Amino acid sequence: MSAIDIKSPKPCGKQGLSIHKLYKKLFYAFSTFFLSLLSLIFLVWLILHPSKPEFSLREANLYQLNLSGPHLLNSSIQLTLLSKNPNKKVGIYYDQLQVYASYKGQQITVYTSLPPFYQGHEESNLLTASLVGAGLPVASSFGYEVGRDQTAGKLVLSLKMNGRLRWKVGTWVSGRYRFNINCISVMDFGPTIPSGPLSSKQGSQCSTTV
Repeated sequence: MSAIDIKSPKPCGKQGLSIHKLYKKLFYAFSTFFLSLLSLIFLVWLILHPSKPEFSLREANLYQLNLSGPHLLNSSIQLTLLSKNPNKKVGIYYDQLQVYASYKGQQITVYTSLPPFYQGHEESNLLTASLVGAGLPVASSFGYEVGRDQTAGKLVLSLKMNGRLRWKVGTWVSGRYRFNINCISVMDFGPTIPSGPLSSKQGSQCSTTV
């Protein structure tokens, strides 16, 4: 009779323990990587979440605002804006800047383009623009509205600017973001026609949307 040699199975406890340790190391490595990635994203968000630029109206002079026909307007306005970058670590590139004026929701000048420029950290710049309109169509009530404001002694204009900007951090430059500026100019406008232009020099903060 031949002998039967039956080998007893090897204990699998050590093998299971090794797999458990491997999973544990992978878990810790993944957790460390994930937390580091979250920390990096949060840090980048803090750096690249800049405050929007600040604009204020320094001066506005209205030289002309009259009708050349029943519904055609001629206008001439000179304005000065102060632009400020409030960010300590983020620069701003301004592109495709366009300025115009409106009165009671009606555009009273054509678009005037301003040259693009770069604004460094916490830097301020003065921007000037000459706005004109020649034969611009307006509503039939335009003359009546101006006359009513003259009786009230105040003329209120909206001076607007739109364009695109890019944020700059170190050597990194973001994509373009559209922004809009709206400044309100209140001018004394009495019953007598002044010898000089109507002026607004009190300064006012403008609203900015990005």
